[in-house]
Amino acid sequence: MEKVQWKVEGMDCANCALTVHKYLQKNGADHIAVNAIDGDVSFELAKDKTSLETLAKGIESLGYKVGSVHQETKKKKPFLSTNLSRFLFCLPFTAVLLFLHMVPGLHFHALMNPWVQLAITLPVFFVGMRHFGRSAIKSIRNRVPNMNVLITVGASSAFIYSLIGAIFNLGTDYLFFETAATIITLVFLGEYLEDASIQSTQRSLKALVKSQKVMANMIAFDDKHQEHIFPVENTQLKSGDLILIRTGEQVPADCKVLWGEAQVNESIITGESVPVYKTKKDKLIGGSILEDGTIKAYVTAAGDDTILSNILKLVKKAQGEKPPVQQLADKISGVFVPVVLSIAAITLVANWLILGAFTPALMRSIAVLVIACPCAMGLATPAAIAVGLGRGARNGILFRNAKSLELFRNVTQVVFDKTGTLTTGAFVIGDWKAIGIDEEAFKRIVFSLEKYSNHPLAKSIAKHWRTSEETRWQQIEEVKGKGMQATDKEGNHYKAGSYTVAKHLTTDHTHNIYIVRNNELIGWIDLEDELRPEAKDVVRYLKSKNLKTILLSGDRLKKSQHIAEVLGLDEVIAEQTPEQKLQTITDLSAKTPTVMIGDGINDAPALAKATIGISMSEASQLAMQSAHVVLMNSGLKKLPTALGLGRHTYMTIKQNLFWAFLYNIIAIPVAAFGFLSPTFGALVMGLSDVVLAANSVRLFVKKVD
Repeated sequence: MEKVQWKVEGMDCANCALTVHKYLQKNGADHIAVNAIDGDVSFELAKDKTSLETLAKGIESLGYKVGSVHQETKKKKPFLSTNLSRFLFCLPFTAVLLFLHMVPGLHFHALMNPWVQLAITLPVFFVGMRHFGRSAIKSIRNRVPNMNVLITVGASSAFIYSLIGAIFNLGTDYLFFETAATIITLVFLGEYLEDASIQSTQRSLKALVKSQKVMANMIAFDDKHQEHIFPVENTQLKSGDLILIRTGEQVPADCKVLWGEAQVNESIITGESVPVYKTKKDKLIGGSILEDGTIKAYVTAAGDDTILSNILKLVKKAQGEKPPVQQLADKISGVFVPVVLSIAAITLVANWLILGAFTPALMRSIAVLVIACPCAMGLATPAAIAVGLGRGARNGILFRNAKSLELFRNVTQVVFDKTGTLTTGAFVIGDWKAIGIDEEAFKRIVFSLEKYSNHPLAKSIAKHWRTSEETRWQQIEEVKGKGMQATDKEGNHYKAGSYTVAKHLTTDHTHNIYIVRNNELIGWIDLEDELRPEAKDVVRYLKSKNLKTILLSGDRLKKSQHIAEVLGLDEVIAEQTPEQKLQTITDLSAKTPTVMIGDGINDAPALAKATIGISMSEASQLAMQSAHVVLMNSGLKKLPTALGLGRHTYMTIKQNLFWAFLYNIIAIPVAAFGFLSPTFGALVMGLSDVVLAANSVRLFVKKVD
């Protein structure tokens, strides 16, 4: 299967996206995602299926333009190629026609002449048919009728009826040129307003995209090994290149610090504005800003391989997906145009028979065609999804798919991994005891032993008990599985390790580290996991939302219970292997929707099996592949926002769908019974989409946690 990504221009609404989706599906494409918001289209195609060239020509025959996702879109567009330019062109002609018909007492006989009205209407009708008509004909030819069919039939009916009235001189009661012109002009206005509203839903992603292309200071050396700085665009960087980054500059690509130190603002990825201190061997994320300092670094990932690029890819992919709540709207949108055409025909015939006059019956039929808006139903979900995903990405919350946003609404319990999730992964000294030896001397001996160990526990002890008065060893080594062994200059033999080094000296096996000198126990040390400072507040928040909290850990039961007690967790499941964790999450998720939060590496299977898996990883590839949601570099602080954003996005989708269905249920009968003119219907149709987009945009500023 070949993975294809296109940028398709000319999709005016979600019904257009449905048209493209159906065409690709009919021609053998799989895993299709069409994003009506920004025109991104992705799909998979077997090599023995239709060629890409044929598919592209087919989509262009529907009235759209296919381009590469990497193509520049800044080229100046020709006149009458945008909804705004079409509206501005049509407006003067339509204004004259409306002025003549709507202001009482005016009798400009020359302008009221039907042939003069025809001449004024023709430019508007030509532009309208060039856009709506061509699209409508192509969609019918491909058996996927779109919204433009309704506009074309409505405007053409008014125009042709008026043309017949002009040819046979039937009088002003048969002239509705202004109706044809107004429908076209107001629909252009509505589509422009819809475009503007939808574009505002993309502002978070645009900010991320904008940050991708910057200039970089590349370091190069001449034949005399002299260092030179060359300014290059970051798109030209590749892994291994050396770069210089100064105060105020943007990190041009993912890299690792070789020299220097700096305060770095990583808010573009994490959402946190507090600068992070970086020094030698620390990683820098492309797109972050050096607020203070100068560093030299080497590029670890550039272009499409950076963390920021991966975020954009995942968010765009998620925007093109349809959550379950959209399926009903899609089914209705798919049959909507034929149904509306049928209702319009019935309206025409029924009103003609009841009223006994063709003219008012035709106007009511045209009003039905114009007021119907499948776009609103199709736009309801993607507009809210775009805002929800965009706000999440901007705040360091990465949703891998749109379905996750909807699933949050049913969550009843949250399961935490311990190490790296509720704890930082580092350790602190909880308790200790020196036996038959001075406490300061005990600390000095322990530090002098553990500073040479690579074990995480030993490193934590050495960090906390660091001293300049260390013991000088004649011999020291680390024995795998046993700990440290050393001999001082006086010939005293020391051991530091787990209970195995002291089991012949004591029956107390409850401590982490035992220190033995000359086969005599001189003390022990207990270490505790360092809790994340935000963990207690997050657990308190979850309990306030009536969510059950569970600790799932591979650690010992006693330790897990202690952490659960400190944080106020409801249940503890401890001493679990990765296989047991997977089975536990499977059982919990089968009973009730469950969130699992882990580090995205050891817990990858469990994260994938949970109703919603949330990774604490720093955007590692495994975390992105296994978890449904990734909290970027911010610990648990973003969890309440992620949960709240999911719930409120779904709430917004429901509000949008309710408005879209209600609008059509009310508007079509109102138009059919003659309470709505075609002109007013065209205006209301355009504004209906704006209402949905505006409701979605509220998610940007709405309090969600």
